[in-house]
Amino acid sequence: QVRLVESGGGLVQAGHSLRLSCVASGRPFSSYAIGWFRQAPGQEREFVASISARGSNTRYPDSAKGRFTISRDNAKNTVNLQINSLKPEDTAVYYCAAAHTLYSENVYAVRSTYADWGQGTQVTVSS
Repeated sequence: QVRLVESGGGLVQAGHSLRLSCVASGRPFSSYAIGWFRQAPGQEREFVASISARGSNTRYPDSAKGRFTISRDNAKNTVNLQINSLKPEDTAVYYCAAAHTLYSENVYAVRSTYADWGQGTQVTVSS
C-alpha cells in the first residue's frame, strides 16, 4: 500500500492556473503508475490524467488535452498536475491514485485499476 497526500487546491478565478501535487510514501514510488481523477458534487469521479511508473508515458481524456499536464519526479515521490486556463466546470475535488504495476510504460484510465487513493484537494473556480 502507498499513502498519497494531495495539495495545491484552492479558490481561483477562471482563466488562471493551478498546480496540484501528490506526494507518496510507504512503497517504492517508481513501481506505481499514478492517476488524477476529479469529482464534482453529484457527479461520478472522472479520469483527468495518468502517468506511467517511469514517467515516459501520459494519458488524458479528450476533455483535458491541452490544458492539463501531468508530470512526476520519482526522486521526490511526487506527481504534479498543472491545470491552465481554469474554467468554472473544473470545480471539483481532485484525487490522485496509485496503481502498482510490473509494466513501467503502462498508463491507466480506469478508476478500478487504482488501489490506493489520497484524500483529495478541493479546486473551486469562480467565473
